[in-house]
Amino acid sequence: MGTAPRGGSVKAGKMPEREKTTQCKQEAEQQQKEDEKEGLIEFYGSYQELFQFFCSNTTIHGAIRLVCSKKNKMKTAFWSVLFFLTFGLMYWQFGILYREYFSYPVNLNLNLNSDRLTFPAVTLCTLNPYRYSAIRKKLDELDQITHQTLLDLYDYNMSLARSDGSAQFSRRRTSRSLLHHVQRHPLRRQKRDNLVSLPENSPSVDKNDWKIGFVLCSENNEDCFHQTYSSGVDAVREWYSFHYINILAQVPDAKDLDESDFENFIYACRFNEATCDKANYTHFHHPLYGNCYTFNDNSSSLWTSSLPGINNGLSLVVRTEQNDFIPLLSTVTGARVMVHDQNEPAFMDDGGFNVRPGIETSISMRKEMTERLGGSYSDCTEDGSDVPVQNLYSSRYTEQVCIRSCFQLNMVERCSCAYYFYPLPDGAEYCDYTKHIAWGYCYYKLLAEFKADVLGCFHKCRKPCKMTEYQLSAGYSRWPSAVSEDWVFYMLSQQNKYNITSKRNGVAKVNIFFEEWNYKTNGESPAFTVVTLLSQLGNQWSLWFGSSVLSVMELAELILDFIVITFILAFRRFRSKRWHTSARPPPNSHDNTAFQDEASGLGAPHRFTVEAVVTTLPSYNSLEPRGPSMDGETGHE
Repeated sequence: MGTAPRGGSVKAGKMPEREKTTQCKQEAEQQQKEDEKEGLIEFYGSYQELFQFFCSNTTIHGAIRLVCSKKNKMKTAFWSVLFFLTFGLMYWQFGILYREYFSYPVNLNLNLNSDRLTFPAVTLCTLNPYRYSAIRKKLDELDQITHQTLLDLYDYNMSLARSDGSAQFSRRRTSRSLLHHVQRHPLRRQKRDNLVSLPENSPSVDKNDWKIGFVLCSENNEDCFHQTYSSGVDAVREWYSFHYINILAQVPDAKDLDESDFENFIYACRFNEATCDKANYTHFHHPLYGNCYTFNDNSSSLWTSSLPGINNGLSLVVRTEQNDFIPLLSTVTGARVMVHDQNEPAFMDDGGFNVRPGIETSISMRKEMTERLGGSYSDCTEDGSDVPVQNLYSSRYTEQVCIRSCFQLNMVERCSCAYYFYPLPDGAEYCDYTKHIAWGYCYYKLLAEFKADVLGCFHKCRKPCKMTEYQLSAGYSRWPSAVSEDWVFYMLSQQNKYNITSKRNGVAKVNIFFEEWNYKTNGESPAFTVVTLLSQLGNQWSLWFGSSVLSVMELAELILDFIVITFILAFRRFRSKRWHTSARPPPNSHDNTAFQDEASGLGAPHRFTVEAVVTTLPSYNSLEPRGPSMDGETGHE
């Protein structure tokens, strides 16, 4: 009798537990939804929601078509392709703009300025090296050897000025030391790529079939360098110059020799109708061009021109007659003039030109200044301090100064001596074949490498960022004229004690002046600045999407929201895995298998804890009714 009521009471007790489980499941699902809304507050619930909101509200043209045509898949695909294709084309244009910006283009600015002009420095050389007394004896010996060489090669008997017989004997006796070195580097004739030394009594040959040159060999004669010329005049002059340089190098302080005679070379000097004096010029000696005089090189008192024209410049009357010069070294008559800026050396080989005898040469100048942008815009240098070449000249940096210094430094390194034409580095000495036997071989080999830019001097030496140039144009006229030459030469002979031997080839006149008062300045400015870049980028953005800066901010906001949503979703996934691991009950904790099986399929959120929902089921004894009322019912049954 007691079994049936007990079973009924158990069945009645199970119903509340199922209701509790269902209620727990509903509460867990509702809690999960609330947690999701709270976790993404002020953000979007998914990427799709974010993209739809952006396309529906952005001011970028074409984006709304991706949302409003979502029911038509063909239109959606078309607008998607068009939208991203437009983006690609725009960024392609962006790439072109960035490439142009980082190429650092420049604009050339041309300005014409009117102001009082500083007159440039003017260097004038005799065009013939002087036979200095310190080297006169050795030069006479070299002339004798050259005379014999020309007689052997060309059967030409060159008449030399000789003194008495004792002097001739002295020259013959002392010429043996020089003759030894000359015989080591003799002139030779070349035919069909074969070098032949011609004996003194050789049979006559056709001179037109031969080339002439000289051979320079290494110290041990293992290798030789053949320097040949198609012109015999050039070959003799180069060969004579080579030995002449060796003679100069043997004389201590030969470059400081000052046997200049300013009054005997320059008969008249006037600037702005005022007479020049010794304070207006400096003197130096050039191995090939002789005595040189530089006017207006004193930075303390520079000449200025207030007006253009021939009467407001420099006017010179110079002597061009050769007397006691070296005819084998120089084959021209006249003078050499070069116009250059102050504090720059006069490279007569590069920028000079010759003045003809018996001619008045009028040289008009136009000043031109160039200012380049340095840094990333060009490879120029401000003062040469960043150029890996030591400046050997006592002047400011120029490209030609750097190139010559580079060659001289390589000469000292390779040949152990310095070339006589360029300044002497510290601790070095000039090349001389009495001390450096094979320096000529080393020099010509190095010169060939220099011209082929094997030494890298033309790449190392960069242009200066600021430079001044003078554009010259010359006019010529006969001076003095046929009707005035008599009294002109008479006045010169009275005033300058000029011995008239060749009237027409004896003197020349030079006028140097500014052609106009204006001077041109060529400047550079950046063609693509940051402002220009932003403007061009804005133009491209407006062209492809018809948008503004605020549209760019909308796109930046989209990217920021995308990053935030990605971070939050990743964090929630990491947290859910952690709660899933902690919510798993340990083994043999309670024998509530049936309840756990039901609870495992609820799909509740992982943050759901067993401690908060699950309670321990009471035993069957606890389900029996207690108290008087229950006992009464039992007794009634």
